[in-house]
Amino acid sequence: MSLKNQNETMKEKVRKAFSLKEDSAPHEEIKARLLDGGQVTGTNMCVLVCAMIIASVGLNMSSTAVIIGAMLISPIMGSILASAYGSVSADYPLLRNHMLGFGIQIAISVSAAMIYFLLSPVKEPTVELLARTSPTFFDVLIAFFGGIAGIIGQTRIDKTNTVIPGVAIATALMPPLCTCGYAIANCRWDMLLGAGYLFILNAYFIFLSASIILSVLKIPKTKELTEKEWRRHRFRMVRNTIVIAIPSIVAVYYMII
Repeated sequence: MSLKNQNETMKEKVRKAFSLKEDSAPHEEIKARLLDGGQVTGTNMCVLVCAMIIASVGLNMSSTAVIIGAMLISPIMGSILASAYGSVSADYPLLRNHMLGFGIQIAISVSAAMIYFLLSPVKEPTVELLARTSPTFFDVLIAFFGGIAGIIGQTRIDKTNTVIPGVAIATALMPPLCTCGYAIANCRWDMLLGAGYLFILNAYFIFLSASIILSVLKIPKTKELTEKEWRRHRFRMVRNTIVIAIPSIVAVYYMII
């Protein structure tokens, strides 16, 4: 075999090894999985409140094991992935519906945590609570690559059940919301700002990475965007990414110097 053929064979093997389309589930199955996971039902809301109380207790007691357990049972990531599907498929009513559901989940989560911390006799912020108030660019990397792993796991023919729990732990959506509840209950507005930003950072970059992978998989669109609409959409994504990431980059700069 010639050197040229060997190089082409090697390139083909590398391309195939990293191809996302080789074992991708059918588009209809991907849609069903993501939209089912993003449903705001009574069952999900009950599980969400339980997860928030468990996470709040873990943060209040500085128990890492309890916090991890709460993140494993939380259903909140489903709304982010469903919203990403709505955005990529240009199904804007679907996107609005899941974004509204996501907002309801946030409101319920913060309210549950706030009520717990109002009733809790332990008022001093623990190390675990304070750790969720100083986000940096490293959190961006964790959320982005965690989101990629999560959406890849959800779009395989044989859905990888171990990926989503790992992503839930790594990206840590629950603890920042609990910290927001603590901050409101104890009038710690400095902590509210930091924890709120960390949650926005995690949620946005999970959404962004999921959108990128779904675009690579060529999810069918409900309508074709014009060139002008596509440019506007791309500009908004780039603008939002820069605006949201800038404070975390500044935080890393001051941490290093």
